[in-house]
Amino acid sequence: MNRMSWRVLAGAFAAAMISIANPFAIGPAGAQDLTIGLGANVTSIDPHFHNLSPNSNVATHIFDKLIDQDEQQKLVPGLATEWKSLDDTTWEFKLRRGVKFHDGSDFTADDVVATLKRVPWVPNSPSSFRIYTQAITAHEIVDPFTIRFKTAAPYPLLPTDLSTVFIVSKKNEQAPTGDFNNGKAAIGTGPFKFVEYVPGDRIVVTRNDAYWGKKPEWAKATLKLITNNSARVAALLAGDVQLIEAVPATDYAKLKTNANVALSQIVGNRVIYLHVDSYRDQTPFATDKAGAVLPNNPLKDARVRKALSKAINRPAISERIMEGLAIPAGGVLAEGFFGSSPKLKPEAYDPEGARKLLTEAGYPNGFGLTIHGPNDRYPNDEKVLQAVGPMFNRIGIDTKVVTQPWATFASQGSAPNYAYSLMLVGWGAGTGEVSSPLRSLLMTVGPGRGGSNRGRYSNAKVDELTNQALATVDDAKRDKLLQEATEVAMADVGLIPLHYQINVWGTRKGLTYKPRADEYTLAMSVSRSN
Repeated sequence: MNRMSWRVLAGAFAAAMISIANPFAIGPAGAQDLTIGLGANVTSIDPHFHNLSPNSNVATHIFDKLIDQDEQQKLVPGLATEWKSLDDTTWEFKLRRGVKFHDGSDFTADDVVATLKRVPWVPNSPSSFRIYTQAITAHEIVDPFTIRFKTAAPYPLLPTDLSTVFIVSKKNEQAPTGDFNNGKAAIGTGPFKFVEYVPGDRIVVTRNDAYWGKKPEWAKATLKLITNNSARVAALLAGDVQLIEAVPATDYAKLKTNANVALSQIVGNRVIYLHVDSYRDQTPFATDKAGAVLPNNPLKDARVRKALSKAINRPAISERIMEGLAIPAGGVLAEGFFGSSPKLKPEAYDPEGARKLLTEAGYPNGFGLTIHGPNDRYPNDEKVLQAVGPMFNRIGIDTKVVTQPWATFASQGSAPNYAYSLMLVGWGAGTGEVSSPLRSLLMTVGPGRGGSNRGRYSNAKVDELTNQALATVDDAKRDKLLQEATEVAMADVGLIPLHYQINVWGTRKGLTYKPRADEYTLAMSVSRSN
């Protein structure tokens, strides 16, 4: 399907809101409390601890950013009312006046500076937000509501990067993550105030009546962590929650015809992929047929990685396991997003070609391999892995599949552990363009880059092209460089893309939710149907 077709499809999904008014389906008229069922676990309230979509989703309720993103990830004013480049290496931001933190203190440029200092400081961050602040080499506070940032070279993506960084009070510049989790430091300027965080269970917030922007319709919102798909759907049908995210593909058809439910959906910014240990000389879960770890890591060979990719029947996964709520992927971001390459098509299912590549690489009889992944993070994550395993078996690779709860899986699969050889992960492009996955997933691990490169893939050409793109002001040229960098990475199989998600939300009848490409499920975006 061509680039324009995907845009049309995305627009159709965004517009596909099924709604029949039923004021009794959401509880008593005028109810001020909202309960939402979230599909992925949250690891912290600290907005700088872990560059993870579920964490940022919750943080958006409590904290603001200098620049916001709308439902299609277009930049809109936040705590900054305007921004402009003064010269090739200087950006000026005008800050919103009269904004108060939840404790009543004033928001000024000092809080912005404190935030920029805190981001790289946060201890034990498994995936740092530093990648979005590292381009800033110096700052100048012109007045309490004007701040300038210097970069070492032209850097057109600074506003985009800063649209992912939450502002905290200068009082909490060095507040430990625990103080955010217990609420002591969870003081933002956002539309809701922190009340409670019970790990693995819920986050509770109340409306900030002094909010500078549009005030939420709801006096209180409870974000329930319901990672089990069946339980989340059951809670919606019972009316225990009024909104759920990540509607399971297996329940989509049933919910679509339910008179008490409304659905909304959109093509998202997330790719589900396999990260490959292409770094270590010996990797722990690549073995001979008897189970002994191989002396040499076969995954370092691009032919082996290509063989694994060819072994995967992506259309079957998208159509059968995801039941049509996924798009087979050939790159790191769906077509239509900035920097995505129309040349990158999903790898064709070719078991015979895969076996030939294994033979060329010196593995005519295959080898043993264990794939790890979460069982509660992405739609059908465990089912997808259980399908991929037999596909690998068909090309002679004796495959085991091991799935774990996200919290366990993520801690072992991230730096400094890097415990796995091949793992299923997902990445949502928080900036809405291709530099996000390139910098985080495919650039060589180093200060401010490769923060989520769990396979520690490294390719000097990918690094060079991405760096060029990040320093290119001309949009058309930057778009082409990002496309080229991704094409190089995919030709080298720096990771193995599986599919792009189609995000689906379900609400009780009488409510509507505006679908978002970034997957966020926000209480302030829920409204009563007219």
